[in-house]
Parts: sequence; structure tokens; C-alpha cells
Amino acid sequence: MEKPWYSKKWIVILIHAAAWILLFSLPALLSPSHNPNEKPATVVTGTMNLIVPRISDAILIFFFYLNAVILIPRLFYNKKYIVYISLIMVFFAMYVSLMWFLWVNLTILGKGFTFDRHLFFSTFIFLFILACSIAYKTISDKVISDRLASQKETENLKTELSLLRSQVSPHFMFNVLNNMVALARKQSDQLEPSLIKLSSLMRYMLYETDEEKVSLEKETDYLQSYIDLQQQRFGKKVLINVKMCKADKVYYIEPMLLIPFVENAFKHGTGMIENAHIDIELKAENNMLNFTVSNQYDPSSIEIKDKASGIGLTNVRRRLQLLHPAKHTLSITKDNSLFTVSLQINLA
Repeated sequence: MEKPWYSKKWIVILIHAAAWILLFSLPALLSPSHNPNEKPATVVTGTMNLIVPRISDAILIFFFYLNAVILIPRLFYNKKYIVYISLIMVFFAMYVSLMWFLWVNLTILGKGFTFDRHLFFSTFIFLFILACSIAYKTISDKVISDRLASQKETENLKTELSLLRSQVSPHFMFNVLNNMVALARKQSDQLEPSLIKLSSLMRYMLYETDEEKVSLEKETDYLQSYIDLQQQRFGKKVLINVKMCKADKVYYIEPMLLIPFVENAFKHGTGMIENAHIDIELKAENNMLNFTVSNQYDPSSIEIKDKASGIGLTNVRRRLQLLHPAKHTLSITKDNSLFTVSLQINLA
């Protein structure tokens, strides 16, 4: 996964530099205007008045990164709190002592500047930089942690989706081949056209299902071919009503996402079912896909079949949760021996 633009090294350096320049420019920007009656400083003292503050800035910047890059990861994160606090206090004492020496001995600004006042301002500035350093390290670590977690989750989802899809294809082929065996036993004239249709289905499975998405038209053609094969197998024993409306525009959907519902209907809605009928309806308009499959079923045998061949619905539930977590509604109802699956997906 490519890093976001703000994580690029040169951008980070530029942002840090701008932040430091702005921070250390605030005293000059907020200080009162120059008093014309003030006695001008000599060249030497004037120069030192500029250099000493920059030395203080450099020390604080050094401490900021020392704390963020070394002290916090190696000491605080490893629960060496006493050592961490001790080093912070030592650095603070060194900073206060050094800056007191420089201010008093090298600048005219330090004349008449009491140590108590110096200690107060130094403590405030040091604690502010310490707080900024801790906040920076905490936030940056959280951003990195979230990015790694997102990458890991993405990879896990890709792996799981690949596994789910790989389970759907063999499951589908198992059912279709059973249909071919049934036609061969009957020595049906429909065997040859059925094999041709099976060939087209296999071509779709081999060359289209590797794509992330396919056109809804291809997916519906795939469904229709499967339904035709089942119709040839059962003939008049099962009444099949199919209504697939033409979409109002071109939509795309994940391959083999809908077939498990149709497979499930033929598995549980045929056999010893009296007056077996299967109704399939698909409509796509206004960016919404509405797909409904209903079939008669025998409540006494549904549990046995589920143990052997119920993996289709399990897979499609999980795929929908991964692919359309907040953009789909799946409703499964059983009423008066009628099993109905209703699926709505927002394809926008």
C-alpha cells in the first residue's frame, strides 16, 4: 500500500521546519515595538542577543527529537519510568544552567534578569516542548499503527475473499456435472446442447471470475445459462419462473455473487417436493439491485441437505459482509414451506 502524500520524507521535513520557524518567531512577532529612546546595543552585545536565543532554540529542538526518537521508545515504552524521568530532569537542569550563564554573561538582556524569573520562563518553555514531543510521538505512532492495521486488514480481506470465491466455483461445478450425469443416463437429446452451455459456463468461470468485478449483464447471462441447464434436467417436474429485467444502465458486480442463491433453490426446491416451483426475479434500476429467489421446500429434509451442501449461502453471506458492509440488505424467510431470499445491493 502506497504511503499517503503527507508521509513523504521531504514533505515531513518541510512541515517540521515550518513549524519550528513559526514557533520560535512568535516571541518576536508578539513583542512590543522597539522603543526609540532605548539605548542602542554595541555590535558585540547586539550579535549575542541574536545568537543566544538561537542556541536556546537549537537545544530545545534537539531535546524534542531526542525525547521522541530515543527516550520514549527505549525507556518509556519499556516501562523504565524512573530512568526516563531522571534523564528528563538532568537535561532540564543542564538547559537552565547553560542558558542562565549565556544570558547573564553574554547579553545585555540578562542584566537585572533574576534567576527566579529565568527559572519560571525556562520551565514553562521546557515543559511546553516536552509536551509537544510526547504528543508528536504518540500521534505519529498511532498513525503508523492504524496504517499497518489497515494494510493487514486489507490483506486479510483479500485472502478471505479469494478463499470464499475458490470455494464457490468447485461447489457450482459439482452440481452442474451431476446434471450432465442425469442427462446422460436418460440418453437425452439435450445432452449435447447442455455440454455446449456448460462449456460457456466454464469459460466464464475461468476467464471472468478472476476479475474484481464483471458487468451485471454477464452475471445474469451466467445465471440464465445455469437455470437453462437445470430446466433441461427437470423438465416439467419443476415449474421455473424467471424474470430478469433489463438494467437501466451498465452496472458492475462481483462475479458469482448471486449464483449460490439460485443453486440453493434448486438443491432444496426439487426432488420429492410436491408442486415444486422456483421463482427468480432480478431488477436493477436507480443504482439498486433487487434480487429475489423463492422455492418450495420440505422442512424435514432441509437440515440434512444443509450439512452436505449448504456452503453456498454461508459463503455469499460472508462475501456480502466484506464487499458491501453497509450497502446491502439480505432477508431470508421461511413461510408455509416457502423459502424466500431477498437481496438488495446499492451499486452506486
